[in-house]
Amino acid sequence: MAKYAEVIVDIAHEKLDHPFSYRIPEELADNVRCGCVVEVPFGGGGRRIRGYVVGLTDRTAVPPEKMKSILKLITDDETVEARLLLLAAWMSRNYGSTMIQALKTVVPVRSRVGAIVKRTVTLAEPENAGRVLAEYERRRCGAMARVMRVLLGGEEASEASPGISGMDQIRLQKEAAVPASVVRRMAEEGVLHIDTSSELRRVVREAKTCPKDTLTDEQQYVADEIRAEWGEGGQGRPVLLNGVTGSGKTLVYMELIADTLAAGKQAIVLIPEIALTWQTTLRFVARFGERVSFLHSRLSDGERYDQMKAARRGDISVMVGPRSALFTPFSNLGLIIIDEEHEESYHSETMPRYHARETAVKRAELEHAHVLMGSATPSMTASHRVETGEYLGLRLESRFGDASLPEAEIVDMRKELEAGNRSIISECLRTEMEKSLARGEQIMLFLNRRGYSGAVTCRSCGHVMKCPHCDVTLTRHRNGMLVCHYCGYEQRDVDRCPECGSRFIGGLTVGTEQVEEIVAGMFPKARILRMDLDTTRGKEGHGKILRDFAEGKADILIGTQMIVKGHDFPNVTLVGVLLADLSLTEADYRSSEHTYQLVAQAVGRAGRGTKPGHAVIQTYRPDHFSIRAAAAQDYDAFYREEKLFRKIMEYPPEGNMCAVLGSSKNERLLTEGMRYIRKYLDRIDSHGQLRTIGPAPQSVGKVRDTYRQVIYIRNMDNERLIMAKDRIEAYVAANRGFSDIRIQFDFNT
Repeated sequence: MAKYAEVIVDIAHEKLDHPFSYRIPEELADNVRCGCVVEVPFGGGGRRIRGYVVGLTDRTAVPPEKMKSILKLITDDETVEARLLLLAAWMSRNYGSTMIQALKTVVPVRSRVGAIVKRTVTLAEPENAGRVLAEYERRRCGAMARVMRVLLGGEEASEASPGISGMDQIRLQKEAAVPASVVRRMAEEGVLHIDTSSELRRVVREAKTCPKDTLTDEQQYVADEIRAEWGEGGQGRPVLLNGVTGSGKTLVYMELIADTLAAGKQAIVLIPEIALTWQTTLRFVARFGERVSFLHSRLSDGERYDQMKAARRGDISVMVGPRSALFTPFSNLGLIIIDEEHEESYHSETMPRYHARETAVKRAELEHAHVLMGSATPSMTASHRVETGEYLGLRLESRFGDASLPEAEIVDMRKELEAGNRSIISECLRTEMEKSLARGEQIMLFLNRRGYSGAVTCRSCGHVMKCPHCDVTLTRHRNGMLVCHYCGYEQRDVDRCPECGSRFIGGLTVGTEQVEEIVAGMFPKARILRMDLDTTRGKEGHGKILRDFAEGKADILIGTQMIVKGHDFPNVTLVGVLLADLSLTEADYRSSEHTYQLVAQAVGRAGRGTKPGHAVIQTYRPDHFSIRAAAAQDYDAFYREEKLFRKIMEYPPEGNMCAVLGSSKNERLLTEGMRYIRKYLDRIDSHGQLRTIGPAPQSVGKVRDTYRQVIYIRNMDNERLIMAKDRIEAYVAANRGFSDIRIQFDFNT
C-alpha cells in the first residue's frame, strides 16, 4: 500500500505545475488513489488548498520529517472535476504523456483574465438629491453637479425631480462628461451607491429561435433506433450514423439533443474546425436559443474563459466546438456528438496525442452519457468497430428535401495533356462552368493539396514512386534521394517515369492564388472568392467569406479542404475537383482513405437545394478505386477494397500501431538516441511479438531547425503496444542521454 501521494496544487502556475509529495494518513490509505481531489496544507503558513493526486509511491526523496500530510479527501466522486481527472489519467496511460500534460488538456486552466465587471450607480438618498444638486451648484462643483443632473433626469432637473432608479457607470460618465474619479469621490461621500456585478462575454450574438424541422420517415426511423439502443433494454453503444452528403444528419443530432435537454442534461457537439463554426452554430442557435454557446481557437482568452464558466454554472446546455470542446465542464453531461467523425483535426498533434473519438467514448463511459458520430465518409476505424459490434451502425440513404445526389464525371488529365491542354482546368470543367454561370448558379472549385510536398508522380501515366516494403509513397529529398518515411528505404531520384518513360514526372505545385488567376482570366465577369490561410487570418475571416458566398455575393468559391467540409449552399450546382489524386501521393498508408473522403465530400457540396448538381473530378489516375468509389458515392465499395489492403499489411484498424516520435535540435544525438530505442525494443521483445520498423525520418524531417525521426511498432494487441510504450518511457527517463531529445507516442494514426 502506497505511503505517499504526488499532488499537483495549481496547473495554471508554471512554478506549481509539478507534483509535491504528501504523506497519506492511515485513515485515508484505502481511499486515496490517482485522480482524487484532496485538500492539503501548502506553503509556510499551511494554507489549505485543493490538489490533484497524480501518483502514488512507497518512496520519496523528501525527508519524512519535512513532509506534510493530506488533510482531507474530497469524497464527492460525482463532481465534474473528479471525472475529468479520471479521464486525464486514462489519456496519460493510453496516449503516452505525463499526468500534468493530460491535466492541462482536460481541466480548464484557471484563466488570469478577469470577468467583465458591470457597475450600476444609484442615488444614496433620492429624497435629498435635489438639495445636494443645489449645494454642488452653490459651491461651483460643476462635475458633481452634472452627475446629479444626469441621475435626476437631465438639464431641467430640480429639487422636485424624482431621479432614475440606476445607470451604468460608463454611460453616466459619458453623459456627464466626467472621469471615474468624480463618481468614486461622490460614492465615498455617501451621495451615490455603486453596485458591481460580473457579466459573461457572450459569443453568440443572436438567439432567435425557430420551430423545429419535421423529420423525414428515414430520419425518424434512425432517431427511434438510437433511442432504443440507449434506452432501457438497449446496449447503450456509441452510434455511427453514415449518411450521404445532404441527408440531414444535423436534424437527427438536434432531435437527440432536444431529448437530452428535456431530461435535464447537457450536450457537447464536436465539429472538425473553425470553418464550420459559423453555419453549424447558427443552426443550433435557431433551434435552442441562448442555451447554446461555442468555442474555437480565435476566441479571446476572456471569451473562452467565460464560456467554460457559463458551462460550469449551468447557464448554457449545449457547447459547439472543435476537439477542445470535449472537455467542457458540464456537470450533467448526457450526449456527445462528433460531426464529420472522419476528420483528422480530431487527432491532437501535441502531448497527449489523443483522438477525440476514443476520448469521447471514454468520457461518456465515465459520465454515463452517450456518443453519436456522423459522417458521409466514416473513418475506417469507426466502420471497423461497427463491423465488430462495438458500435451500432445506422444509415441515411436519401438526401433531405428530395434533393438528388449529384452526377459525377471523371476527367482523365493524361488525355488533356495529350490534347495539348496543360491548364489545371480541363475543357470539360470549363464548359460546365460557362453553363452554370449563364444560369446564375454558383460554383465551388476544390484544390486537393494533400500529398503535394515531395511526392513523385508521372503526369503522363499516373505512376507514383512507392516503397517496395511498405506500399506507401516515397518522398523526394534535397540530397537526390527518394525516402520511405516508414522503414527508411532509399533509392536514387528519377527524372523519367520507370513505367512509361515520360519526362513529365515530379511534384505538382499549384496554389489557390494561381487557380484564382487562371479562373479570372477565363471568366473576367465572374465574382470570385478565395478561401485559404491568407484570406482567413482575421478572427471572423472564415465566417465573412462563407456568409458572403451564402448571400450570393460571389459566383465562384475557390479553396482547399476547408471549403468541402459540411457547408450547405443551395445554389451551388457545380463542383470542380482539381488534382483529385494528389492525396494518393501522401507518404501515408491512409492515402486512399483520405482521397476517398476528400473527393466524396467535395462532390457532395453540389446540388443540395432544388437544382440538380454536377461534379467534375480531374485526375491522372481515373481507375483508382478510391476515386471511382467517391464519384459514385459508394462507401461500401471503397471500404471493402481498403479493408483488404489494411488486412494484408496489418495496418490499423486491422492491426494496431504505435509511432515513437523523436525530435531534437541535434541531428547526431537524435539519430543515436532513436537507434538505442530500437535496440532496446529488440532486446525486450525477445520472442519477436512486436513488428518494429525504423528509425526513419518523419514525413517532414525538419521543422524550425528541429530534426524528427520515427519508429513504428505493430501488434494485433493494443495492450502490448501500451506496455512497450511504458517500457520506453521508463528507459528514456533513466538515461540522461535523452535529456535533449523529445520522445512522444502516437497510437493508430
